[in-house]
Amino acid sequence: MKLAIAALLAGSAAAFAPSQSAKTTSALQVSELELGVTEPLGVYDPLGWLETEPEAFERRRAVERKHGRIAMAAVVGVIIHNNHIVFDGYLSPSNDLKFSDVPTGMAGIATVPTAGLAQIFLFIALIELAWLPASKYDGDYGVGWFGREITDPEEKARKLNVELNNGRAAMMGIFGNMVAEQLT
Repeated sequence: MKLAIAALLAGSAAAFAPSQSAKTTSALQVSELELGVTEPLGVYDPLGWLETEPEAFERRRAVERKHGRIAMAAVVGVIIHNNHIVFDGYLSPSNDLKFSDVPTGMAGIATVPTAGLAQIFLFIALIELAWLPASKYDGDYGVGWFGREITDPEEKARKLNVELNNGRAAMMGIFGNMVAEQLT
């Protein structure tokens, strides 16, 4: 039942996707400036960086996209872990620590042994440096959309808009979750 609820929550994220399609203009067939622009704000640039530092926009957009992807994975992880869906077995056999012994929320990171945290950070470093390099600003790592290559520019723009907006919502959601955990 818990797995069905988690799958339902993960699948319902598309309900928050914008229905408008962006215009296509660049070599990617999608204008990065038009991606993520939603009503009523339009292009949200309160600090005026697009005019003062236009060369840094592409990097900031790539960082936003990557942080959004991480936040979306974090939200799914929080939903699953807070519903006590855990792996069977031991997280650390030498410390007699089972996966089910790890508390939910932010307190869980303190129970992971140092060697386990080091493995996690090394794995993330490997992903960052080898598979998903920060220098690849377009965010296209050659895996397609569930293995399918998107060739229609309007469909690609719509899916990129959905990803950016869902990533923004997930960043706010996971931040709100962490704050609420610490306050309650």
